[in-house]
Amino acid sequence: MKELFTDPAHAREWLRVADGGKPDWKRLLDGFAATIAWPAAFYWRELAAAFPEAKVLLIVRDPASWYASMSRTLYRTRPVDTGQEAAVRDQVIEKIVWQGTFSGRFEDRDHAIAVYRTHLDEVRKAVPAGQLVEVEPSHGWEPLCAGLGAGVPDLPFPVANTTDDYLRRAEQAGVLPQR
Repeated sequence: MKELFTDPAHAREWLRVADGGKPDWKRLLDGFAATIAWPAAFYWRELAAAFPEAKVLLIVRDPASWYASMSRTLYRTRPVDTGQEAAVRDQVIEKIVWQGTFSGRFEDRDHAIAVYRTHLDEVRKAVPAGQLVEVEPSHGWEPLCAGLGAGVPDLPFPVANTTDDYLRRAEQAGVLPQR
């Protein structure tokens, strides 16, 4: 998601994909070792097929706290104008996240949480056990490293992109609307 804000060419390519263009995943993700969250998470099936040897990380959180966090961050900073005049990144987010993932119904908490739970279930059913790495961030390094077959670093588990971090960046970027 951060790339949408820092690389206009990358954002334009995601918009092309969001508009139904055939993605060239290897080209679109060239230079990346991994991807997490939107916009790529919306295309998890296609990415798993394009990269069949890749591990699939499934980040699991308590659905109620996930919804509260999404409401306070990404949804709160959603631009009012998401039409053709909106920034390309905002068009991508609107099409993939709010319309694509949540069918324009994110404000319906029960619907959004049901979409989240369905996503978790679908990934668990579709991705082979040896390829799926299910991670709850509060559990730290051990489950992540075990799933990836990597040693546990002698460093604290990173806590990045918290709600406060996100809101601070949004305020600095001038994208925190008063609603």
